[in-house]
Amino acid sequence: MNRLVLLFLLLAGGAAYGQQPTGDSLLQDASLPNVIRYAIKNQPRVQQALVDEKITDLQIKSRLADWYPQVNFNYIYQHNFQVQTNIIGGNPVRLGVANTSAFQFGATQTIFNRDVLLANRTRNEVRLQARQQSENTRIDIASDVSKAFYDVLATQQQIRVSDENIVRLERSLRDARAQYDAGVVDKTDYKRATIALNNARALRKSNEEALKAKTEYLKALMNYPETGELKIVYDSATLEHEIPVDTMQGVDYSRRIEYQLLETQRRLQEANVQYNRWSYLPSLSANGAYNLNYLNDQFSKLYNNSFPASYAGLTLAFPIFQGGKRKYNLEQSKWQLKRTDLEITNLKNSVNAEYASALAAYKSALVNYLAVRDNVELAQEVYDVINLQYRSGIKTYLEVITSETDLRTAQINYFNALYQVLSSKIDVQRTKGDLKY
Repeated sequence: MNRLVLLFLLLAGGAAYGQQPTGDSLLQDASLPNVIRYAIKNQPRVQQALVDEKITDLQIKSRLADWYPQVNFNYIYQHNFQVQTNIIGGNPVRLGVANTSAFQFGATQTIFNRDVLLANRTRNEVRLQARQQSENTRIDIASDVSKAFYDVLATQQQIRVSDENIVRLERSLRDARAQYDAGVVDKTDYKRATIALNNARALRKSNEEALKAKTEYLKALMNYPETGELKIVYDSATLEHEIPVDTMQGVDYSRRIEYQLLETQRRLQEANVQYNRWSYLPSLSANGAYNLNYLNDQFSKLYNNSFPASYAGLTLAFPIFQGGKRKYNLEQSKWQLKRTDLEITNLKNSVNAEYASALAAYKSALVNYLAVRDNVELAQEVYDVINLQYRSGIKTYLEVITSETDLRTAQINYFNALYQVLSSKIDVQRTKGDLKY
């Protein structure tokens, strides 16, 4: 009986362990928009960017807290084993008592301080920079996921073409064997058919293994559960309608998130220059305190009587000489601003080059796609005619294999060209700044 119970527990545990993730962690409809949304929601890099936004906001609040009054409390107790003595009028006089204690309440209020002033003036820009960095991360993820999605689709289509090819070759093998058995042809035809069929099956197996790797890569980009099934959904007609892109529109730098980040960085650098100019100004703060002092030689009577003291005042701090430090910091901030200007100029040049390269790749892929699109139908017609003529004894089997190879190549080239032009379109959209997530 105990063995039966143990066996049941093992089987139940194994079944629970082997269950697939369910619920919101899996996609029922893995279309490209859904895949991108899933990746942006679950990708750790995006989550890290959102965490960075939160950290940035808390850092700003922490610095701005210095504008508020800073209230402190100190409790002090001191026992003097030997009270200090001084000579006054030729007589030794004790200056103090054996026990002293104090309750000290103090407050300071910043009136002018360049650190808190900088935090106050740049808080919106710093928050904007954090949001822009998050957007840049989302764009990177969307671009990578889209290309990986198209790569998976291309491989799936290659497998589908291989399946169709295997069906045709199996039929051709049966026909070649039947003609050989009938004494119409020699054994060369069905041996060629066997070789072609084995090659097709090997190619399909290779594509299946490649599909597994590419699917896992896509799932990794999405942060998709490893054991979850990802059912890719697509519509070839819809994909073909997504091919066109406006190639006449020029590049608008302001639409690029990288340019926006540099513009924000430049404004922060300008604020940093002003911050270093403020180093020549004094800092001003108000301060005050209320203290309750207790003095007595006997500890038991220490807190019987208090001697309060209080004050309020202003503190003006002005650094007179720092070895040229303020000058050097100011010059350094100006050069940093100059460097940011150069980065903006360099980005503009890079954007032009990237757009030209992406546009050239897109146009090349589009021309290739248009060229091979009609080849599929033509290759199918040629194969059907030659295959029919072979069965009638007009054509040789070698011509059948050649036409079948042309058909398979045309089908594979078509899908590869379709997904290549779509991937190239993503690069064009990104260089133009049209990808927004």
